[in-house]
Amino acid sequence: MENTKKPSLKKEYQKQGIVLRPGRQKSVLNRHHWLFSGAIQSFPPDFIDGNIYPVFSADGELLGYGYFNRGCSLTGRLISFGPGRPYEAMHQNLIEAIKLREKFYGPAQACRLVNGESDSLPGLIVDRYHPGLVIQVSTLGMEKLKPLVIQFLNELIKPEFIYEKSLLPSRKEEGLKEQEGLLTGQLTEPLLIDESGLRFKVYLRGTQKTGLFLDQREMRRLVKELASGKKILDGFSYTGGFALSALKGGAAKVDLVDDSAPALAMAKENMALNGFSSSSFRLIKQDMFDFLNKVTRLDYDLVILDPPAFAKKRADEKQASHAYQRLNYLALSKMKAASLLLTFSCSYYVNRELFQKIIFQAALQAGRRVRILSHHRQSFDHPVSVFHPESDYLKGFLLYIS
Repeated sequence: MENTKKPSLKKEYQKQGIVLRPGRQKSVLNRHHWLFSGAIQSFPPDFIDGNIYPVFSADGELLGYGYFNRGCSLTGRLISFGPGRPYEAMHQNLIEAIKLREKFYGPAQACRLVNGESDSLPGLIVDRYHPGLVIQVSTLGMEKLKPLVIQFLNELIKPEFIYEKSLLPSRKEEGLKEQEGLLTGQLTEPLLIDESGLRFKVYLRGTQKTGLFLDQREMRRLVKELASGKKILDGFSYTGGFALSALKGGAAKVDLVDDSAPALAMAKENMALNGFSSSSFRLIKQDMFDFLNKVTRLDYDLVILDPPAFAKKRADEKQASHAYQRLNYLALSKMKAASLLLTFSCSYYVNRELFQKIIFQAALQAGRRVRILSHHRQSFDHPVSVFHPESDYLKGFLLYIS
């Protein structure tokens, strides 16, 4: 009878690659990209943080290739599964990511081209801002792969520039400094971007995210659909994406609240660029919590709360939950009956179930009857892999307040 038992792990494989503990290969076989330190049995003797190594099960099966950093509890990230070559897999995954966006957006002026693990490129974000690209690199392994990524992007897209905005807390955990600057080509600011009949000035230097909150494209469309004749409060307004969409949809008036003077100045530029007169909006430079604390009544038909992430690491979860509850309680307790609240959390460590529980607690505390009309509408350029659901970081609810 033919022996179908898998061959035992050879010593040379132990020297070459990462060996997992017995029974810890399941997540990799399920195409999940992450490996925590507790899953790893051994590293090769000449191991170097950030380099790519083959990954073997305890009985010697080659599971894929990934990069590793022993300084992090989330030690490894797979960039390919099975025996395929890792650099070829990266190239193919990049091609497929670009094709997906072209399928739905064509030559879109602004969209996300690579969404990390969801496109099997962990540690990498690539956003298109016509005529160039902006990248974010969050891990040591992807930092070492950055020259190859730039080469692939130049071959596949031929952008006029590639600009890096790697200003992420995770880089510190990976032993990396924050990094921002022009990598290739020439950048002339501001960039002019079209989205759903609106024009935006985008500045890459000294701004949040990669310049524009691309992950809220569909929710800006929703606001435009809801806005006709309404008085709207855009909280944490940044450069006015929601406010502009509201005015485009026929809002009677919009108030923008943000504690950043430069952000409000950019919002004002965007209003003028789209032909909205100063009588149709009001800019309020104030911390949103202070604004809600001081106002006695929110005389708006729609209130939008899109704060920055309150939880940037797991240890922040409890504190962030209290902040989200306080924010939504302040709004709910002062909103008029039959009004709408569009509220978000972009904190990765506050999942959808927890955020809904927070809204429940805020509504109970405020003594208001609240009903969910819809959940956050994901744009197609921010896909979430079914094998890696942790990529689903942005949560939102459209609520009806009685």
